[in-house]
Amino acid sequence: MGSRKKVAVLKAAAKKLQCFALLRSSGGGGGVPGVMYVQGESKAAVQSWVDTVHRLRYKDYQLVAPVSEAGGVESSSEGAKHMLGEAGVVEEVERVKDMALRIMEHGDPKMTEWWRRAMGFVS
Repeated sequence: MGSRKKVAVLKAAAKKLQCFALLRSSGGGGGVPGVMYVQGESKAAVQSWVDTVHRLRYKDYQLVAPVSEAGGVESSSEGAKHMLGEAGVVEEVERVKDMALRIMEHGDPKMTEWWRRAMGFVS
């Protein structure tokens, strides 16, 4: 299965499971995903999405941080946790730096710290 077909499978899984995924893809959305970050309304949904990634058998695939309930930012108007993007959507960026900026702009210091540790930027 080609990389764009795999990304299509990931997009379908995100839509079905109502997860948001951020992918670092080489070539401006036309290449192989490198780093993937996913959020969902439930741990089970995120685990199902990760299982989908695993079944696609990406070369050198490794899960750098286990699926966990990471607690998002509380929305002041609704009191509900919100994601980096819209549920059911996969966004692709070209650089890991762009992923880091999205996470930092989200405004949750715990999420930023989690990202930095998971990526090995801090010990």
